[in-house]
Amino acid sequence: MSSAVKTEDQVRSLAESILGLSGVSPSVAKSGVGQITTMKQLGFAGEGSANKPDGWYLPQDRGAVALVLETKAPDAMPIESPALLAQVEKYCATVRTRYDLVVGIVFDGERTRAYVNGQPLKVPDELQPKEFYFEKLTERPIDKERIYELTMRINNSLHSDFGIKNLYHRMIFTACALVARRYDAVLVRGMDYSAFHSGILSALNKAIRGDKQQNTKLELLAEVYSEIKMNVSTDDENPTAVARLTTLIGDFIDWVTEISGLINSSSWKGEDVMAIFFNEFNRYKKKSESGQVFTPDHVTGFMYRLLGVDKDDRVLDACAGSGSFLVKAMSKMIDEAGGVNTTKAKTIKARQLYGIEFDREIYALACANMLIHKDGKTNLAHMDARTESASDWMKNTGATKVLMNPPYENKFGCMRIVENVLDSVERGTLCGFILPDKKLEKTSKGQISRILRHHRLLKVVKLPENLFFGVGVTTSIFVFEAGRPQDGKKFFAVNIAEDGLVTVKNKGRHDVHDRWPAIEDYWIDAIERNDDYENSTGQWIDANESLSWQAPAKPFILTEEDLARAAMDYVMFQRGIDSRVMMEQLGRIATYSANVSETQDAVVMEVTK
Repeated sequence: MSSAVKTEDQVRSLAESILGLSGVSPSVAKSGVGQITTMKQLGFAGEGSANKPDGWYLPQDRGAVALVLETKAPDAMPIESPALLAQVEKYCATVRTRYDLVVGIVFDGERTRAYVNGQPLKVPDELQPKEFYFEKLTERPIDKERIYELTMRINNSLHSDFGIKNLYHRMIFTACALVARRYDAVLVRGMDYSAFHSGILSALNKAIRGDKQQNTKLELLAEVYSEIKMNVSTDDENPTAVARLTTLIGDFIDWVTEISGLINSSSWKGEDVMAIFFNEFNRYKKKSESGQVFTPDHVTGFMYRLLGVDKDDRVLDACAGSGSFLVKAMSKMIDEAGGVNTTKAKTIKARQLYGIEFDREIYALACANMLIHKDGKTNLAHMDARTESASDWMKNTGATKVLMNPPYENKFGCMRIVENVLDSVERGTLCGFILPDKKLEKTSKGQISRILRHHRLLKVVKLPENLFFGVGVTTSIFVFEAGRPQDGKKFFAVNIAEDGLVTVKNKGRHDVHDRWPAIEDYWIDAIERNDDYENSTGQWIDANESLSWQAPAKPFILTEEDLARAAMDYVMFQRGIDSRVMMEQLGRIATYSANVSETQDAVVMEVTK
């Protein structure tokens, strides 16, 4: 740095050049430097709006990183001065009312310091282009532990303080608040209930406005949000109640804002935030809210690989639930395409992801999930996947791969959905369904015979017994090739008995020891080669004999103890004694009436005649 740069104006001009704050299109961001522009002129209201930063970068995408600059002439004051930190943090606090991720830069012409939420960010002394600092904030791994902690606080507050007892209403309310943060909602501590509620609704309507032409059913999201009722006092004449509600709203805003910042990471690989919510919000679930099962994240990724999905596929989920398969597919496909800023990424979002969901509230949740993950354009349809109209819709998608976890109960028409999907996609389309292990065998002979006359079962992958934590249903993945008959051909089946995950209290099952990646690689390879050489669970099965993986029969072993027990039962039978009753009575006598003593070799129970 040349010693000729002395004045603060010169330092500011240098910072503008190095950071790249000039020449930015207004459609991308408000960007510039100066000492006369106030925060109010930049669009901020309330406390701090009269402050005048030295530089700013405020992107139109509220989920992107914002930047605020404070400059000083060299040697005007130490670069680590608390006063400089306080000044830039004051600007950042105002900007955080509308952005999740804000970096504050202090520059004196020679040295640089950067801060996030008032805490130092490790950066070089030499000032870098703005993208360097943006990547610093978005390259961080997703802190799931912190997301769970914040979600627990939100769940407890919405359930106990706000009185929202319905599981899905709590999830939808939180998801809508997250969407609002991404679409310019002004959510700040100190808001009253009316401003808070209407601010989220206004942001939702803004979020879906541009995508309504492609997906008119997005309007359902705002409708469902509007119907959620809170059981909390909004009595303006009670100062204590007003103060309490304002505090509760402020806490909720802080928690949602932090979660929004945490998931806005380039390290995000399609983890379903709704699944994280469900694991936590499920703690207050009522029996009436049972039935919906969220597919574990590692299974959605496994099925993506199992069916060989890639960036050029068109993916369909006709029972989309919260959208976990679509979110995972979108993430992996965009990653393969080279990232979110590629032309291909836009095509993937607009024309390669399709979902159907029948339940109105779950459909709203899926819409919110896609918006949270920066995509409002996914083709989501609110319809019944069993119907002819759904079949027509699916035919028009041109789907090349199907990933699904349909509802298992007969009342929801599980196998009717499966058959309708298979009949509606092109010949040769690979379709993966997660179903109960024996679902095909329990289906009527007429229907299963009809399905196999038109579609071929290729693979069955039995999943771990405890995969769906707390549900009590054992499942398998059934892979079909649509439009090609079974024609007497066998299918290959394996049993993944262990996925390496462990149960964590109140958080479901997690890969704590990082075992799943290696396990997944093994099984993808083994299933592709039709050879489970390591575990010896592989089976070639005739579809006319069985439609599931078959547990090997245990070898019959006869012991001396078995012979003695059978001989004793026979003697008692000859004497007219019921051996079962006799053993029960003997057990009670021995337990409660016997004199117990101990020798060197045994414990003796003595019963008086």
